[in-house]
Amino acid sequence: MDRAWLEERMGELPIVQYEFFDTAELTFTSRVRTVCETDCSRYGSSWACPPAVGTVEECRARCLSYPHALLITTMTEVDDLADIEGTLETRAPHEEITRHVNELMRSQGAETYPLSTESCAICAKCAYPDGPCRFPEKMFPCVESHGILIIDTAERLGVEFQPGGNIVTWFSLILYRQRSVL
Repeated sequence: MDRAWLEERMGELPIVQYEFFDTAELTFTSRVRTVCETDCSRYGSSWACPPAVGTVEECRARCLSYPHALLITTMTEVDDLADIEGTLETRAPHEEITRHVNELMRSQGAETYPLSTESCAICAKCAYPDGPCRFPEKMFPCVESHGILIIDTAERLGVEFQPGGNIVTWFSLILYRQRSVL
């Protein structure tokens, strides 16, 4: 993958900050998954969420099978941070940026595993648990669904994510490795 080429393309996007790092630096904890189970209405209703994504240990093994990661952040102003539904409605532009960067990386020969803000909103009603995901190539599981403590990673990398006011920071991780050449 031509990182300079990728960074040039990312510079054309409204990305606030990005950092490349090794996946070994990620922090995984079952505490994050507990938040999914107790506070998220999407738990148990989507292929992008627990328990469908697997246990935290299975997610950890899957993530660490990709040696490298790219953390991307965007920021959006919202009317009221306390309005969770209204805040969630502002994430679509971030998801589009994640899709675009993922495709750029894939075009450069990277095999990717993107994680983002979604509990997946592609289908009006997810096929889970009665049928397979209809769009597995478009579905990005949520970072937190994998037990990743993203704030810990962001702090270690020096990523700014608390600007104040009614600004929300959206995070994506694109885990990657070079495709094998046969």
